[in-house]
Amino acid sequence: MRALKRLLGRRRAASVEVSEARGVRTLHLGGEAIQSAIRLSSPGELELAYTRAMMAFLLFAPAPRECLMIGLGGGSIARFVHERMASTRMTVVEKYPRVVAAARSFFGLPEDDERLEVVVADGAAYVPGRSAAYDVVLLDAFEDGRSVKALATQDFYDACFGALRAGGVFVVNFIADEPRFGEYLARIERAFAGRILCLPAEDRVNMIVLAFKGRGARVAIDALKRTARDLARRHALPLERFVRDLIAHNPGTAAYLKLGRPGAAE
Repeated sequence: MRALKRLLGRRRAASVEVSEARGVRTLHLGGEAIQSAIRLSSPGELELAYTRAMMAFLLFAPAPRECLMIGLGGGSIARFVHERMASTRMTVVEKYPRVVAAARSFFGLPEDDERLEVVVADGAAYVPGRSAAYDVVLLDAFEDGRSVKALATQDFYDACFGALRAGGVFVVNFIADEPRFGEYLARIERAFAGRILCLPAEDRVNMIVLAFKGRGARVAIDALKRTARDLARRHALPLERFVRDLIAHNPGTAAYLKLGRPGAAE
């Protein structure tokens, strides 16, 4: 592995390292864990399994007008949305200016324009007060390989609920072995009246939680399958596999998915 650049801050969490191996460029923040990656031969694709899985929100919000993302990383998702979803405006909140600089210098994140805005701010302070402003809110933020505690409080999850419009989707990336996952999931359930689904990433390293505002307690599987077929080719994403994994991992029947914790009593 070849280190291309290292930008050091005063705290470990603020350090940024960009490396390259076998045609893949990776971003590391304060440790060895890979936070973002691009394949140099196809930089516009989503290289990491968890970033593709986070895009499962398209099954429920196929054409969002406004998206908010907390945690930029290398900007893979922001770049993907900017390039492929011309009717969507993306706001990204990133705490560390060095991360923004790395995303633009090494990972092809576009400069701000009318459909992309990167805000250097603390997500925990930014989200409260953004009432009914977004169709999708994505959270992908870690410190030393664990979820950021300030972005996993009941108050913060409640604020994310408030920031969504009716029918909106909250998408959270967790490391699958997060020791406090059950506690955090319970908080999301409380914020979203139990309306959640869990989606393991293809490599099973990450678990994606989707939570829903203003949606009924069940989702028709046939409708999800139709949406997946319609969007899979347009976005080059394995949306049909996501539907199969949602069915396998969440409660429901042959006809419906039940919005609720996997393993919860029917």
